[in-house]
Amino acid sequence: MKNEAVYAVLIAFFLNIIISPFAIPILQKLKFGQNVRDDGPNTHLKKSGTPTMGGMIILMSIIVTTVCFLSGNRRAQTVLMGVIGFGVIGFCDDYIKVIKKRSLGLTAVQKLIAQLIVTCVFAYLLTNYAGISTEIIIPFTKGMTWDLGVFYWPFLVFTTLAVVNAVNLTDGVDGLASSVTVLVATFFTAVALMMQNAAVLVAAATVGSLLGFLLFNSYPARVFMGDTGSLALGGFVAMMAFVLQMPLFIPLIGIIYVIENVSVIVQVAYFKKTKKRLLRMAPIHHHLELGGWPETKVVTVFAIITAIMCLVGLIAL
Repeated sequence: MKNEAVYAVLIAFFLNIIISPFAIPILQKLKFGQNVRDDGPNTHLKKSGTPTMGGMIILMSIIVTTVCFLSGNRRAQTVLMGVIGFGVIGFCDDYIKVIKKRSLGLTAVQKLIAQLIVTCVFAYLLTNYAGISTEIIIPFTKGMTWDLGVFYWPFLVFTTLAVVNAVNLTDGVDGLASSVTVLVATFFTAVALMMQNAAVLVAAATVGSLLGFLLFNSYPARVFMGDTGSLALGGFVAMMAFVLQMPLFIPLIGIIYVIENVSVIVQVAYFKKTKKRLLRMAPIHHHLELGGWPETKVVTVFAIITAIMCLVGLIAL
């Protein structure tokens, strides 16, 4: 399994760097450019027109790589189907933004319903197809588990939706979501290898795909992943956590996702109560940008924090 994981990283990486140089000009020719929101930082206005929907490249390399090892691998199949499901939602959202020039894409209700459907299908496959129990590992207890019983299902739905949308919020600076998630995917790859969990192949393919994508997505980005990529990656993080029975580890290894999500919630709640802004702009990466941080510094600091917390996550096993 270790060798297969290494092959998965390499195959996905090279697929991405082979596909991207061809795909990016095509996205430009089709005018699949980023429609920058008016309420974002002024420095982002220059990004208008940069090809988006690069998440299709990420998805393609993950799918092709994982399919090479899928035979009889129900856990990897379950994660992959969920990732594709959320990727399709993101694609629909991006398509509306690009073709109809509506910066918000799908309505909140449409997106929520679609995400609920994918999450419920994943929940069914998780226990009835992949054979995962309702037990979850408690951090810092040397492997002790907690059987949530009937409460497992609402917990799974809430956690999945929260994680997917938190990863989506993180995708607001060149290379940020890619850099943070490649570290989280590396953590899952290491843990899955330790556990001999077959879903390691999806995690390894995600590592390779994101490493390749970062060559084109790091500042200054030549392509953005769009919601196609960010929702798919959010689905990956949530689903790998549940397949490994480690959802309680998400606040550790995914602390950046949590901070991003909380910053938006706090900003909205504070504004509704006081009619004033607590942060210069939410999510928090925009607050830091407006405070003078260049995008590269935001990405570097957030990636370092993620790397440290992933090491803490290993200690917490």
